[in-house]
Amino acid sequence: MSSSIQIQVQSLAIKPVVPIGCEQPVSETLPVVVERIVRELQPERIVLFGSYAEGTPTSHSDVDLLIVLDTDAPLKDRSWEVSRLLIPRPFPVDILVRTPREIEQGLAKGDTFLCQILTSGKVLYERRK
Repeated sequence: MSSSIQIQVQSLAIKPVVPIGCEQPVSETLPVVVERIVRELQPERIVLFGSYAEGTPTSHSDVDLLIVLDTDAPLKDRSWEVSRLLIPRPFPVDILVRTPREIEQGLAKGDTFLCQILTSGKVLYERRK
């Protein structure tokens, strides 16, 4: 695993919760997932949001990820593009994939959900420019 990815994910001090039906805590498997996504898709950013980012996950929680990816793929195909990399799934996950332009447009329109993700979410990976 690249050291920058490992450092960012480990510095979050994710609560070591084992989701129902899983064998390992998310804190152990999330760095591997992030590395795989980065290696295969070269996203601009990966943001953890929801209960894991807030430090309140339970065994029933899923992992919520926003992936910022420069792609021409239709919206309906993007999550599958990421999801296929996670087979078999190491934990329950909800994946949102948005382009940088969609992020800009959403923020300009005052999309409160997107604003909340970007202000209270935890950046797991950000491409150096």
